[in-house]
Amino acid sequence: MDLTSYQKEFQQYLDKKEWIREPKNLYEPINYIIQLSGKRIRPILTLMAADILSNDYKKAFPAALAVEVFHNFTLVHDDIMDDAPLRRGKKTVHEKWDLNRGILSGDAMLILAYQYFESYPPTVFQKLAVLFSKTALEVCDGQQLDIDFETRNDVTIEEYINMIRLKTSVLVAAALKMGAIVAESSEKNADSLYEYGINLGLAFQLQDDYLDTFGNPETFGKQIGGDIIENKKTYLYLKAMELSDAHDRQKLEFFYKQKLEDNSIKIDEVKRIFEQCDIPTLIQKLIHEYTETAFDLLKNMNISELNRQKLKDFGSFLMAANISWALALACVFCASDALTPKPINI
Repeated sequence: MDLTSYQKEFQQYLDKKEWIREPKNLYEPINYIIQLSGKRIRPILTLMAADILSNDYKKAFPAALAVEVFHNFTLVHDDIMDDAPLRRGKKTVHEKWDLNRGILSGDAMLILAYQYFESYPPTVFQKLAVLFSKTALEVCDGQQLDIDFETRNDVTIEEYINMIRLKTSVLVAAALKMGAIVAESSEKNADSLYEYGINLGLAFQLQDDYLDTFGNPETFGKQIGGDIIENKKTYLYLKAMELSDAHDRQKLEFFYKQKLEDNSIKIDEVKRIFEQCDIPTLIQKLIHEYTETAFDLLKNMNISELNRQKLKDFGSFLMAANISWALALACVFCASDALTPKPINI
């Protein structure tokens, strides 16, 4: 079964859900953010893991739904914290309604996510709930660290890696492990899949950081230099601060305190310093290391070579640097067919 099929099956399951009930003022915003769609990658990972480990993806639907609802809960609250006006080209929940409804509807989504586990037997429910609670708290930890880093000038690379692990990787890893738990696979398989997700998530975020500055604007899908404009202390900035001379460090510190109308000079000068310190090469090396670590973990799993290759193909295309993320994600599992991207709408 390929990614397109998992996506279609999950969307059909999602469409059968009745989101709006009384009081409508609480549930209408939930229906709105869920229907805004998105890649649905996390719930698809849950279905894929369950399918690989038990040949039955359908029993993972409630767990996959919990992952998707939780992810969208974080988006609602992130948008409030960022005072963001738009999400996926549409008004954010707190803009369409108001701040109070955004907060309360988000809270309800978190509770709903837990309720979806109730359809499983007690032993499975307990494992899912323990993992989910741990993951939810870690995501909050990562979000707070990200906020803290905005005003800190002493952030280390180790701290940054830990922050993106918490903010990005743990939910990817948990989505995979939930599929393993639902499949009632061995702890060894579940833990290996989790660590695979952690390392792949780190590689993904670091690749995103790299492409934000050095990507092709026609394929990246976002504005190039956005992190520089927003003064985000990514790996590129932190490594450059470590390796650059005193003059360039002063320049970086100066530019990363500015909010400008025209950022062209700022972007060009920061990129020059990054390139002078060989940051593009260093971050690509780190990305490769995390990706290879993820692939090595698959060797520990008691699965067929075909399924091992499916997981590896997923990682390979996820990390493809010469195509956009949307296209890369859409190409999963096409590698074994013809090594030619076959885009789908996700």
